Amino acid sequence: MKLTLPILNQLTVEIEITDNPYGLTLDDLFQMAARMNKKRSFLFVSKVLGKHIPINPKMGLLTGALLANRYIETVKGIETGCREDLLFSFLNDSKRYVDDPFIDERVNPVIIGFAETATALGHAFYHSFKQADFFHTTREELLGIAPVITFEEEHSHATSHRCYVDESILNNDREIILVDDEMTTGKTNVNIIRSIHARFPRKMYTVVSILDWRAEEHLQLYKKLEHELGITIHSVSLLKGNIEVAGSPEIEEQLSEETESICPTAAVSTIHINERFSNELTPINYSSISQERVVRDIPFSTETGRFGLSAGSNKLIDQSLEEIGQFLATVRTGKKVLCLGTGEFMYVPMKLASYMGQGVSYQSTTRSPIYIENHKQYGAKYGIAFPNPEDWGIKQFVYNIPPNEYDQLFVFFERAVSMDKLQPMLNELMKAKIPEIKVVFFNG
Repeated sequence: MKLTLPILNQLTVEIEITDNPYGLTLDDLFQMAARMNKKRSFLFVSKVLGKHIPINPKMGLLTGALLANRYIETVKGIETGCREDLLFSFLNDSKRYVDDPFIDERVNPVIIGFAETATALGHAFYHSFKQADFFHTTREELLGIAPVITFEEEHSHATSHRCYVDESILNNDREIILVDDEMTTGKTNVNIIRSIHARFPRKMYTVVSILDWRAEEHLQLYKKLEHELGITIHSVSLLKGNIEVAGSPEIEEQLSEETESICPTAAVSTIHINERFSNELTPINYSSISQERVVRDIPFSTETGRFGLSAGSNKLIDQSLEEIGQFLATVRTGKKVLCLGTGEFMYVPMKLASYMGQGVSYQSTTRSPIYIENHKQYGAKYGIAFPNPEDWGIKQFVYNIPPNEYDQLFVFFERAVSMDKLQPMLNELMKAKIPEIKVVFFNG
């Protein structure tokens, strides 16, 4: 099947679907947008990831489970018995939702999610395993600790990835599963496999993604790497095909940071989770360094997986987050609520949002600058930009929040920030005319 998807008048992408094991439609998974990036002019804007488009939070969690089911069918040849329930939930807005781990204890991989876009997807994928370890890569630079591995993501706006985990999580011969939202060239996976294999060699790697658009030349890169290193690389996706891009959008940057003060149009309040649930959370005391070389000493959260999670972590994290989510549901006043994660802090807010009742949507801030165009089939209809409250050297964006769409907004931060650093972001969010904003800090 071939389809031509116009993005803007000057840019189109032709797609040929070669593998669609669950019979999903393109509209189930993504919309297209133009990206303001010289390395890549277009973007598949996911409708299931919870990054650029608001979603039912259970849909993001379910997508990880659906990918895990596809992995076990494809790589291990095992039928889980969950396929039909998972597909029903996926196609019917999660009315029936598979939440418990369903992959047998004998399958014991090390799972790695890619920052920043796939931190939640990787964690949701990991949640389906009864016996596995997990961590996600990070763009954070930490003081006084060296990353166990580093690698580059060449097409990204923030190219350097770091992995801050104990060596024991990698110093073994277990299969490594790399989880990303989309592969166009797959070079990022080649880079991390080389980096891991140089220090911690093993025989098997698997690359998992929602979308796989690798052309033949990029598939050959994997075969050459397999031959060179004496390894096997499996690939798993929900949708696979080939793409051809025609044209180049003649666009200029639209969104600018509004750092000046404006008259507030929303009631703003803060919630400090560690003050209410200190026994439920596990802080980890590393200092980070901003791009402006400012040191922040506020603890990170172990629950994110940035520093590694073991097989027993899922149940304990679920119990903690369910309790916190139920508390947040009691301070919810709106019928239509948006929960907004920030940067790499995606899975925890998504999971909390899933416990907050009906009428709750979830998405996250992003580093990706996307061209805004308000028409039905385009993937970025609205957008705002602001300096990242946690690091003013980085610009952040939020997309697809129409004015007057929500009654209440919860904004989640892993670590507390000062109100003066937060104000530019709040000023921009107020443009969406949401009456009440609650800023939720996990640590600090």
